[in-house]
Amino acid sequence: MAVILIVDDETLQREILTTILADEGYETYSAASGEEALKLVKAYEPDIVLTDLKMGKMDGIELLEKLKALKPPPTVILMTAFGTVDSAVDAMKKGAFDYLTKPLDKEVVLLAIRRALERKELLQRNLELRKALNDMFSIQGIIGHSKAIKDIVHIVRKVADSPATVLILGESGTGKELIAKAIHYNSGRREKSFMAINCAAIPETLLESELFGYEPGAFTGATQRKKGLFEAANGGTIFLDEVGDLPVMTQSKILRVLQEREIMRVGGREPIKVDVRIVSATNKDLVEEMKHGRFREDLFYRLKVVTIHMPPLRDRKEDIPDLASFFLQKFNSNFGKNVVKIDEAAMKGIISYPWPGNVRELQSVLEKAVLMCESDTIGLADIRGELRSAPRPAMGIEIPDEGIDLEELEKELLVKAMAKSNHVIAKAARLLDMNYDAFWYSWKKHELDSPEKRSGLKCIMQQDIPDMGISYVELEKDLLQKAMDKANHVGARAAKLLNMSYRAFAYRWDKYGMNRPAQG
Repeated sequence: MAVILIVDDETLQREILTTILADEGYETYSAASGEEALKLVKAYEPDIVLTDLKMGKMDGIELLEKLKALKPPPTVILMTAFGTVDSAVDAMKKGAFDYLTKPLDKEVVLLAIRRALERKELLQRNLELRKALNDMFSIQGIIGHSKAIKDIVHIVRKVADSPATVLILGESGTGKELIAKAIHYNSGRREKSFMAINCAAIPETLLESELFGYEPGAFTGATQRKKGLFEAANGGTIFLDEVGDLPVMTQSKILRVLQEREIMRVGGREPIKVDVRIVSATNKDLVEEMKHGRFREDLFYRLKVVTIHMPPLRDRKEDIPDLASFFLQKFNSNFGKNVVKIDEAAMKGIISYPWPGNVRELQSVLEKAVLMCESDTIGLADIRGELRSAPRPAMGIEIPDEGIDLEELEKELLVKAMAKSNHVIAKAARLLDMNYDAFWYSWKKHELDSPEKRSGLKCIMQQDIPDMGISYVELEKDLLQKAMDKANHVGARAAKLLNMSYRAFAYRWDKYGMNRPAQG
């Protein structure tokens, strides 16, 4: 319920307004002077002060100026029987929301009150949104305790309030835009706009007009002037995502912005000064792009005054539990759920997974898991299907000088998978990324039903199969390649390193689409 303070030295006027506003459900208080009003403001913190202009010692304008100094100030509506254009303009300049003339019309008063409350609510929402943005993109909001993340936080702290351009490098989904926003919202530009544009997502024919705007008649359909993102971001920050995909012609115009601090609208004749900080990001190797003439060297060095390298999630696995906890809280709030934890097996699976889509993929997987979870705990079954959509890496097994026995390794993996799955064949097959029939055929082929066969296995693998499993095919391909490299690309020697015939080695090599190796 909104609180309204009525200030007027006429008793009848106060009583009339009190009755009108109380009938509408507003909580009302009244004062006969500006001095009394200030005391009531401190006591009741009204949303709106409806005050007369002409009063005793303290008039409405003086009261308005004192109220403006409060944190937060109430919205002030002035009223007078001596209304003039000049006095109205003066009142509005000094911060009054509205100006009403007496005799007051009930509907006019109520309309002014509603508009004032709507504006106050809008301002409050804007403040809350800005605070949320500041919190979200604060340096403290960068999640993780790995050395890589700590180093990035250190860089952000040092460069945020400088005018330096920043180039953020990293794979897709690593959080490059998050870092760009952290830089902006921790700089002196935080009150101005943050504009992001994906340079790869906009056709080349439209990119310049989006960035720089256009004049009427610049091209077919340009019927009126349009500001570009650089003008809209004036005083703030523009984030050029996928900057490596900028056309060469557009690169030259970005360079002009950096050098001259001005832009030219498409079809324009006069340069326009802009004060914009540029933060850019790419997952491309810009040095390689420069070698092939696809990226300007002069622009590269202007963009990379400070360079931040975002590590892939697979290289900072110690941050995964913190990230998972953050996303759990976020999606619980979004969906009205109460999923309080991720069980041990699921967390092991999450940590062992390579996350080719990085943090973005982790977020997507956990969003679905929280949404679909029917208990308060996410288990391995809730996420396994999602993680299997991407190829799983082979386990890193090195070939010693004396070689290894590929067949014995296959047997060992079959036995370990069966043990890990409590002898459920379908589960064991999934752990090796094999279909049921292929797994069962290999099991029978090696006669692993026999306890003697299983107990007589060599221990080639020092580690267990991870909870999310491995790809046996990828493991085999990896070992074939390593054997070939170790044998200086002589097929017969490579086959010997894996304790197999050249024919069997060449068959597998061909099966995986590799060129037939030399026999000797």
